Amino acid sequence: MHALLAGFTEYVLFRYVMLVVLPSTRPNHKLTSTGMEITNVTEYDAIAKQKLPKMVYDFYASGAEDQWTLQENRNAFARILFRPRVLIDVTKIDMTTTVLGFKISMPIMIAPTSLQKMAHPEGECATARAASSAGTIMTLSSWATFSMEEVASTGPGIRFFQLYVYNDRNFVAQLVRRAEKAGFKAIVLTVDRARLGRKEADIKNRFTLPPFLSLKNFEDFDLRKMDKADSSGLTKYISGQTDRSLSWKDVKWLQSITKLPILLKGVITAEDTRLAIQAGVAGVIVSNHGARQLDYVPASIVALEEVVKAAQGLVPVFLDGGVRRGTDVFKALALGASGIFIGRPVVFSLAAEGEAGVRKVLQMLREEFELTMALSGCRSISEITRNHISTDWDAPRAQSAPRL
Repeated sequence: MHALLAGFTEYVLFRYVMLVVLPSTRPNHKLTSTGMEITNVTEYDAIAKQKLPKMVYDFYASGAEDQWTLQENRNAFARILFRPRVLIDVTKIDMTTTVLGFKISMPIMIAPTSLQKMAHPEGECATARAASSAGTIMTLSSWATFSMEEVASTGPGIRFFQLYVYNDRNFVAQLVRRAEKAGFKAIVLTVDRARLGRKEADIKNRFTLPPFLSLKNFEDFDLRKMDKADSSGLTKYISGQTDRSLSWKDVKWLQSITKLPILLKGVITAEDTRLAIQAGVAGVIVSNHGARQLDYVPASIVALEEVVKAAQGLVPVFLDGGVRRGTDVFKALALGASGIFIGRPVVFSLAAEGEAGVRKVLQMLREEFELTMALSGCRSISEITRNHISTDWDAPRAQSAPRL
């Protein structure tokens, strides 16, 4: 009897240590509010799907038509393999970098994602605080559910403002002036949305902006509320307000009304890259709009190298689309990107845990990226080269004589 009691006591003590003591002392322990331990960015997707209304989750998660590009944005990363170098002292790893003259803690930034208050009541303000805490850049969507002034009031931080060009140029100019006054450091001009892509999930759900929300940057204008049309209310809104005649001359016009640097978001070809440089932009973001516009375009990571080669180092090139791991960040930089932007991981983690979730996403990607650098033999961003990866489109590699 005593042996049985002693055995039971040992078991209880063992369970206490395993369930209470060890988790509380484990470094970087990341638990959701439900007690689930998060070990990678992708796990927030399932949590968001559980918590959000179907119409909202589908708006964030779905892509255009067959969603081939949506899947390819992720799958293409798996076709890029590492060529790590060994016997290199990686005691110290420096992930800092500079974007448009601004020093940030890592080459991982936040892309413009719209309507974030649908994911969490603190929406874009929570995201802004998380980005600032991580020492990186947040890009605010012009379709934000908090105004640019409200986001700026959350505290210090490096922030860019994403812009669509509307038929009313006076309205566009006013948005730009407000961004300047609110302390935003660059304009991200989205150029791949002359018309709205066909997202069948939004059509089936008859997506409309929830009645308790509005597009806060538009509150003084008639375009602030989405019309509840048949199919997606979003479609009628965009087609009625976005300027379909947008062309390269409008990039020049935008430059004439602001001193802020302009990044073009939505460039995926060498031809447009060369035109962007001729137009005098400060940089380009390789993006297929999260696969929400034209289906069957290449994954952003596949299009990246073509754009980098065309840029010839004259302007920085950034990647937006499909990044879910620190290994993805490294692959993008090895292909010539100056940094990457994340979108869906932000709104999914925001839906799961608010500001704390976004902080965790940025921290996990940072930790994974640092580990990838170390295991590849890279001590700084400048040491990451094309030779650290191989892709399925590479020509046979010539063997060079190694030297110490």
